[in-house]
Formats: sequence, C-alpha cells, structure tokens
Amino acid sequence: MFNWFKARNTGAETNQRDQMSLIDLHELCKKSGDFVSFQPINSEICVSYYNTLVNKKVINKDILAYLDLHKGLTLEQLIEKIPIERPVLTEDVQSMKEKLLIGYVMIFYPEQPSKAILLPASEKKQRQISFPEAEYTVVGPKEGFVESIETNINLIRKRLPIPELIIEETTAGTFTKTKIAVVYIDGVANEENVNTVTQRIKGISYDQIIDISYIAQMIEDNNNSVFPQMIDTERPDRVAAILSEGKIAILCDGSPYALTGPTTLIEFFASFEDYFLSWHIASVFRLIRLFAVTFSVFSTPLYVAVLTFHYEMIPENLLYTLISSRSGIPFPPIMEAIILELTIELLREAGSRLPSKVGQTIGIVGGIVIGTAAVDAGLTSNVLLIIVALAALSSFTTPVYKMSNTIRLLRFPFLLMAQLLGMLGIAVCFCFILIHLLKLTSLGRPYIGPIYPLRVRDLKDALFRLPFDTQNLRPFEVRSPHPSRPPIKKEKDIDE
Repeated sequence: MFNWFKARNTGAETNQRDQMSLIDLHELCKKSGDFVSFQPINSEICVSYYNTLVNKKVINKDILAYLDLHKGLTLEQLIEKIPIERPVLTEDVQSMKEKLLIGYVMIFYPEQPSKAILLPASEKKQRQISFPEAEYTVVGPKEGFVESIETNINLIRKRLPIPELIIEETTAGTFTKTKIAVVYIDGVANEENVNTVTQRIKGISYDQIIDISYIAQMIEDNNNSVFPQMIDTERPDRVAAILSEGKIAILCDGSPYALTGPTTLIEFFASFEDYFLSWHIASVFRLIRLFAVTFSVFSTPLYVAVLTFHYEMIPENLLYTLISSRSGIPFPPIMEAIILELTIELLREAGSRLPSKVGQTIGIVGGIVIGTAAVDAGLTSNVLLIIVALAALSSFTTPVYKMSNTIRLLRFPFLLMAQLLGMLGIAVCFCFILIHLLKLTSLGRPYIGPIYPLRVRDLKDALFRLPFDTQNLRPFEVRSPHPSRPPIKKEKDIDE
C-alpha cells in the first residue's frame, strides 16, 4: 500500500514538473549555486545560464555585446541579430530545461514569460587524445578514444571520409540524458542489424547511463552469459575497419570505448596488430593466443583430475617428481589448486586497484614472496605453483579485457568438476559450455561462427590471418547487402 501511494505521488510530481511554467523553471534553477540570472544595464531582458556549463567568452563577446546594441526588440527580432549558430525560439518549458542543462543561454522577458531564446554556448572539458591503454600495439596508430563523443566521431570520420557513414544519435538515462550514437556505413551494414541495435537502445529505461558498459549489458542477447557478446574497443582504427566489414559501432558520451557487433568468439582472440604484421607472423601469434587460452582453462583442472583419479596415466619418471614435490603437503590437490588460484586472483585484483607503479611492484614481489613461502611451508607443491603461474600468464594473452575476465572465471567450474568426476567431469563441463556457446548469439547472429555453422570462406580470417588479396568477401554473419570487396590489383613495375 505504501509503495502504491509512493508511486502515485511520484507520478503526480512528474506531471507537475512537466506542466511547470518558465517562471517555475527559473525559480527551480536558481536554487543551484552555479546558476546565474541577471538583467543587463538599461534592459528588460533576463539572461540565465549555468555558470559551470558555458563558455564565458562566447557570452560576453557574442551575446551580451549584441544585446547592448539591440535594445527594445522583440524576441523574434532579437534572434536574427545575434550571430550564433542554431538559436532556438521556443515556448516548450521542457525543451528549455534540457537546453539549459547542456550549456545553453536562456533569454526572455520576465513580463512576458511565455517564450524564450536559447543560444548554444557550451564548453566541454575533456582530456587530450592519448595512447590506447588497454589495446596498446607496438606497430600501428597510437590514437585512442576519449570521453567526448564528438571527438570520437571525428576520429572515425577522419578514417572513413565518406557520406555513407551514418551517425544516428539518441539519448538514454532519465537522469543523465546520455548522448548515444549508432554508427554504420549505409549500403554495407545490414538494415536488420541496424534496426535491432537502435530498437534495443531506444528501449532502455534506466535512470543513469554512465558508460558504454551499461549499454552493453542492456542490449546483449543473453544477459546471463559470462561471455561478452559485443567487443569494446578504444581504437578508432579498429572501429573503422569493423565498420568497413558491415558491422555496427555504438558510441557513448563520457566513455572512451566503442561497442562493435555482431561479433564472434574468434574475434576476441584476434589482436588488431595482426593486420599490421605479415600474415605468416600474425597467424602464428593468433594460434599461440588460442593455445594459451586453452592451457589457461584446462591446465590446473587436468592436474587435479590426474592426481585424484588417473594417476596411472602419469609417466614413471614424472611420477617420481610429483611424489617428491607433494610429499608433506597436508591438502588434497583440489584444495592446493584453489588456494593458489585465489592467491593469484587476489594479487591481480590488488595490482589493478593500486597506482600503476605500486601495482606492478605488488604483483611481482607478492607473487615471488607468497609463492616461495607457500612452497617452503609445505602448503603447496612447486609443480602446481609453476602450472598456476603459467595459466595466469597465458590468460593475459587475450587481447580483449572482458574475455580475459571470462577465461579467469571458467577455470573454477572446471576445477570442481575435475575433483568430482576426474577427466569425465572436465568433459561434461566442456560439453555444457559448448552447448551454451552453440545457443549464444550476438545481435541475433551465431556466436561461434564461422566454425558453426561452418563458413569456409570466413575461415581465412579466423584461426589464421591469410593475405589481404584472399579476403575479398565480407564476413557472412553480418549479412551485408554488398558482400564483395574491391579486389586488390597489383600493377606491374615499370621495368618489367
């Protein structure tokens, strides 16, 4: 009953605010200490704005100076005299409120408070374009996105100077009014994918949208999956390449990342630096990453399964080493593995939450000291310590941070199943994850393509990265209306 009464009152307050007059809005804004409202000398006009959102030079040079020159004019006449782009003359109080809160200056006559002029004079504070931190590459461009959506769109348009590059803007968040942009290339992106993204974004009903990660969690196909279904990147060159493939990007004001999709599982293990290297080296590096991820997930569970159920599989020479390593260890292999895995995760979390230089010191010194002390105290074997350290190191090879977190989490269910059923438990857990991946989609497209359903033509840029002249078709899962790419033509040299 109380909740119903509270909701009813909240609805009444909302309707009352929507029906407020210009004077009511003005009085409400004056409660804030950064709101400025005054009347110029010998003028009946009232000028109002939020001091923390506007550019003072624009107000003094382009607004107040012309108000002094043109006194006694109506608002309709005055709007033609002020040399500022996109002025707005409106009677909509809701529009006045929204414009004031994004850096507009409101001009009106207090004796006739039915309409007002709104002039853009916003000033946005932002950091300079810098190196991409999470996706740093040795070879290739060094520019990364910043928190300004206008700057990020500029970085993309600089790489794709074509009129077919479409930017669809909208807002989300009842409190934050966050600006969101859906970016795609008209005629290359599938219209169904574009409609899916725009529909899901417009369907977001939440009070605050602080970062692009909020949007990712709200528009993913399966919110209960530990696997990320869209790639977040801070590299404008990567976004430009993905858009050229027929995919879609999402930008959010205030976030230095962009979401791209539809995506596949293989793309999370492909670094964009692969395209800056020769295809032989890039293919080898990609295979190394896939092997490292497999080793990171299965190495510790296999250790627990073999020592608990299948010790007869251990070669005789290796068996002596394991016996001497585990002699005096008071814990079973599963407890030993969990203690070390949790210790590694604690060190990783502590290192990431501290300042960079201190975090690196904590990670290195803490790992050495704790690992050595655990072996000397007889709490764990040195063999398992090596395996866990290599598994943690292997998980760092994943280029996308969110997938790296998923790999870290997957080790624990495999560990538990290895303790319960041995190798059979690992196989059962793998089958469950495989079934989940088969059902998973990204914007309605298969998540583990081109492996299933098998697309032979897309394997050229999946497990391997073949030369560019062999990749003359866009990925099949994006369903581009123009799947063919212009062929690479090699002209003969003059002396041939």
